[in-house]
Amino acid sequence: MVKPSRSYRVFQGVNGVILALVVVVTLYPFLNIVARSFSGERQIRAGEVTLWPKGFNLTTYKIVFQDSMFWRNYGNTVLYTVVATAVAMVLTTCYAYVLSKKHLKGRTALVGIAVFTMFFTGGLIPNYVLITSLGLKNSVWAIALPNAISVFNLLVMKAFFESLPTELEEAAQIDGLSTYGILLRIVLPLSKAVVATMVLFYSVSFWNSWFSAFLYMDQTDLMPVTVYLRNLIQGATGGSNAGAGTEQLSQVGANIQAVTIVLTALPILCVYPFVQRYFVSGVMLGAVKG
Repeated sequence: MVKPSRSYRVFQGVNGVILALVVVVTLYPFLNIVARSFSGERQIRAGEVTLWPKGFNLTTYKIVFQDSMFWRNYGNTVLYTVVATAVAMVLTTCYAYVLSKKHLKGRTALVGIAVFTMFFTGGLIPNYVLITSLGLKNSVWAIALPNAISVFNLLVMKAFFESLPTELEEAAQIDGLSTYGILLRIVLPLSKAVVATMVLFYSVSFWNSWFSAFLYMDQTDLMPVTVYLRNLIQGATGGSNAGAGTEQLSQVGANIQAVTIVLTALPILCVYPFVQRYFVSGVMLGAVKG
């Protein structure tokens, strides 16, 4: 076994210090947010909260958790995220698989159409008129369909599919598999990394989305939790919050932003460790190579 040289050991040490500093800089804001969400109003306004809660207080959490509408909207968010992610994955996978076939007639035009939408959109009012005229308002499809395909995700999956050996598909065709059979039984099992990465991208996007629901949903019980928390912030900072006294209102106004960040980020943080091992390999394998 070759002993590492002194310069290499120095490099490893410096690299470790730099990475440790990056971790600290990245982790500190989140820990501060968590600490503020459990801290008292006076300590927050005085700027005394750093990495540990001071004046421990659960007022805002109690107000949120005791509201039945919060749980209804939270369930809506789960439903919208699952359905929208499933629709997006089916459409993106099929479109990317088609674009990966270099012998496809009109392939350049299809790629151009997809890329065109990255820079030009119909605009807010035409989109609203379209969704309304199609009868999609107040339904999960108003959230899932308009954002079903992310062009960035599409191009990453396309590049990944192009990197797969064509001999595998040719052998499958000789064995009698159809195009859909090749996609489902050959291509997708070899694409777990990029598929998991795209699922993560889409689920985070739909989970954090609020404007589409705010625009296309007229009923409060159909809103996702992000809109509920937005309204709670607006009510607390605006000086009015139904069912809360003056003291409670001051506490809510002091740490409502921290509480909302924790509540919306926590589910994604719980899911991420299960797909992390696919994340780097999925992006790198699907990256454009020179």
